[in-house]
Amino acid sequence: MTAAAPHPSITVDVVSDVVCPWCYIGKRRLESALAELPDVDVQVRWHPFFLNPWVPREGISRDEYLTKKFGSVEAYGRISGRVVETAAAEGLEYKPGSVKRQPNTIDCHRLIHWADASGKAAAMKQRLMELYFRDGGDLTDPEVLVQAAADVGLDAEDVRRRLASDEDVALISQQAEAAARAGVSGVPTFILGGKYGLSGAQPADQLAAAIRQVAAELATQPQ
Repeated sequence: MTAAAPHPSITVDVVSDVVCPWCYIGKRRLESALAELPDVDVQVRWHPFFLNPWVPREGISRDEYLTKKFGSVEAYGRISGRVVETAAAEGLEYKPGSVKRQPNTIDCHRLIHWADASGKAAAMKQRLMELYFRDGGDLTDPEVLVQAAADVGLDAEDVRRRLASDEDVALISQQAEAAARAGVSGVPTFILGGKYGLSGAQPADQLAAAIRQVAAELATQPQ
């Protein structure tokens, strides 16, 4: 009896930020794409990016942020409708009016990094995005971050202690800077098999097709 051929395998590296609405949408589309690929072994790795590196560690008011980035709160209101509708089409909620404070996301990325040690990076990222986009959570509040970590099964006291320190601040900063130096300027960016990059929240079917194609190509290469 002939043994079944092994499934092709591929690594998908995702460079994104938790306050990027297209990253929120892109994560859901990636999940939908993976559901179309039961015959491909896909390992997803999450990498930090600072969409707004100029925002200070303590964050700023949402109104100040929107005024600096888009000219006015009203200007963002006029362009956010498409993002809200696109998110809804993916089964996600984005309530721009509920966000009151714009965070610097280095602490969020530290949480994702720590969660990765127990295989919970994706769950941590999703929880932070839900807090921000759906619930208007203040991601500058350490206790909000501690509760978010506890929600996905991390130890609250351990996370509280680590957040109060500078643990992995330099590491996350270096990783984000490395992505920028590598040419990542728009997020989400999906890097397939360490070779091919796709920028933007690609439709799930297109993302699935690209992953399948690159996985098949890698499978034919000599090891």
